[in-house]
Amino acid sequence: MNITRRGLAGLALTPLAAAAQTATPRRGGTIIVAQCSANRFVASAQTARHPYFTVDLTTRIPYNALVWVDREMRLQPELATAWVPASADQSVWDITLRPGVRFHDGTPLRAEDVVASYELHRQRNFASGQIQKIEAMADGRVRFTLDAGNSEFPYVLAEYQNMIMPAAPVETIGNTGIGTGPFRFASTDPNRIAVYERNPAYWREGFPYLDRIELHNREGQQETALAGLRSGQFDMVMTIDPRSVRGLQRDADLIVDSGGGGHHYVIQLPKHPGSPFEDKRVRQALALGVDREAIVRLVYGEGNGWIGNDSHLVAADPNFMALPRIPRAEAVARARALLATAGHPNGINLGTLYWSPQSPEVGRYFQVLQETAREAGLTMALEQRPADGYVQFRTGDNDFSKGSFHRFAMTAVGPRNPGISLFRMRGAFVESGHWRGPEHDAYMALYAQAMREGDAAARRDMFHRMQRILHEEVPALLPAGTMTFSVRRRHVQGFEFHPQIWSVRFDEVWRS
Repeated sequence: MNITRRGLAGLALTPLAAAAQTATPRRGGTIIVAQCSANRFVASAQTARHPYFTVDLTTRIPYNALVWVDREMRLQPELATAWVPASADQSVWDITLRPGVRFHDGTPLRAEDVVASYELHRQRNFASGQIQKIEAMADGRVRFTLDAGNSEFPYVLAEYQNMIMPAAPVETIGNTGIGTGPFRFASTDPNRIAVYERNPAYWREGFPYLDRIELHNREGQQETALAGLRSGQFDMVMTIDPRSVRGLQRDADLIVDSGGGGHHYVIQLPKHPGSPFEDKRVRQALALGVDREAIVRLVYGEGNGWIGNDSHLVAADPNFMALPRIPRAEAVARARALLATAGHPNGINLGTLYWSPQSPEVGRYFQVLQETAREAGLTMALEQRPADGYVQFRTGDNDFSKGSFHRFAMTAVGPRNPGISLFRMRGAFVESGHWRGPEHDAYMALYAQAMREGDAAARRDMFHRMQRILHEEVPALLPAGTMTFSVRRRHVQGFEFHPQIWSVRFDEVWRS
């Protein structure tokens, strides 16, 4: 059995890994895919085809964005062929659209469609709220005006929600499922199955190869999915537990693909009145008390995981600044000393930590976290919550006057560029536990400065300074992360997994 991580060659329009192909791709056929990590939003019959609600985060089956991020986290053209700053402070960006693109219903892609799509995205997508105005310009260009400079803004254009849809009112845009992607919707069963058929007028000439894809949501059901793979029910299972890799290697009929550095977990530390996490010393004690190395060793296995640093950056990012390694006994002693100074010499009960099965290994992850934190005097109960409605449960409505606020809860995040990743710790966002205070203000001032900075080395220095603030303040806990893995039968050819599971493309997949 093979484990593969083939690199990209050239731009998005160039066939992937063409030199590695040992056979000529064949046209036609169907593949059936089970996805073990699904979208947190719950679709209805009305919204099941909307890019915000698709069954598995793989929105690039029916849709395209303006930009694609490849497996090396580099920007590549998709519906946009060029993106350039139109102001010295990088707060205005001009995007040139690809000519000749048509939606699934045959209508041509226009600048007005991009404007309408982003009127939704800037209201609903966390990274797009910075957009103040979108304008359709002459010659197929679109101008984005931001609330401040952002030297990394093109990465926002590649976000999985930021797909381009035919123009319609904000209330209804996207519900038809019409996109520009390689496949179009044939049928949907909300949160369970999406069936796609080949788009014969796809703008990437000659693609896709397959006639049909069936995508099944098997969130929290990995063993069922793998049984289906072995029996022939499925051709591929995506986002498998890293601990399963070694066992799957023994099956000569299967190929495991690694996408590289993948998801990790944000643990929200609510700072509402009465919360123990209002005290920085409790947050610091938790950061020290959790045994991150044990999580990597016991949950992921050697070489399959990495230690987080309480920022949203992944360890593979060149801007990532690792935490200093502290021997376990010393870390536990320091955590207990912090609790004592905070008035908890006998330890503290943090209440209930809520989690949802967003990936196969998550239950084991939080058991290790719970047990190791207890060694440092930090106790907590664990409660699994169902996927349906979890986002709303986790975030709450934050009306402190009614005693309604966000929970001590987790969510999974994937690898993104620093401009997006570090922005997620802003106080206005629930993942920071609504962090506030002078340290938060200093963090955001550094962020604004970095986003206006065109020099990468200077920007990296600012990113490091921001991470030092996070290491001291611990607005949220991000202890450890994993590589991404999928497994397929050998007749599935041309597949490339991705560190961002939502950026996987099926354009060049074929069935031998």
